[in-house]
Amino acid sequence: MPLVDSHCHFDFDAFAPDRAEVWARSVANGVGALIIPGVSIPQWRHLFALVDSEPDWYGAVGVHPWWIKDLAIAPQQLQRALIERVDRERRRGGCVAIGECGLDANIDTSMEVQLAVFEAHLIAARERCLPLIVHAVRAHNEVIRMLKKLTPPQGGVIHAFSGSREIAEAYIELGFSLGVGGTITYTRAAKTRNTLAGVALESLLLESDAPDMPHAGRQGERNSPEYLPTVAETLAELRGISVDDVICQTEKNTRALFAI
Repeated sequence: MPLVDSHCHFDFDAFAPDRAEVWARSVANGVGALIIPGVSIPQWRHLFALVDSEPDWYGAVGVHPWWIKDLAIAPQQLQRALIERVDRERRRGGCVAIGECGLDANIDTSMEVQLAVFEAHLIAARERCLPLIVHAVRAHNEVIRMLKKLTPPQGGVIHAFSGSREIAEAYIELGFSLGVGGTITYTRAAKTRNTLAGVALESLLLESDAPDMPHAGRQGERNSPEYLPTVAETLAELRGISVDDVICQTEKNTRALFAI
């Protein structure tokens, strides 16, 4: 069964020179589909133009915490904009989620502003019954509190999860999956590796986060969905199961979450 890259910024300029060639290599390596998250309102048009060009690419609508500083509208207006874009793109079948959105304690944007923008995404996900793609950096407690307050009925995924078993189980209890990416290829990431080796495989999705999150041994290089098999192989090794089992179950998980 083909791999599904549940989080790939394939619309970014890093892929502009050779996007078709990268996708061809990805397909040759067993990748059958990918999800492209939204990061800013101006980006949505280009994102969905790409999605419309390839039947195995799917998009999401969101404003990433790093782009909140450029947001020129209030959270309530953003909520309407999210819903309007979802409705427009859903008719074509290309919009499968709300996000990337969430909280990041490493940036200058105040947590108060981030919380208001995150809430707009949560409400939009609830109103349109779509899963949520969540960015959570040094803010797990705040994210969990918001998810408990406004739990999306379709759940979602915690992108690039790195954290304790306790935090992982709290997300899973709320109906969220955990995104597994290149972090696990680093032996120094012991806490994350141990956590993802122990939680239910039914709660895990594979992701590249390309062009970011390069794997061990590829530091400083552009990451690519073509390297996703390495994530599957590493996860299989950590869990002591076959790569086929990892690929089969994570593909099933991803397609079920995003209804693709």
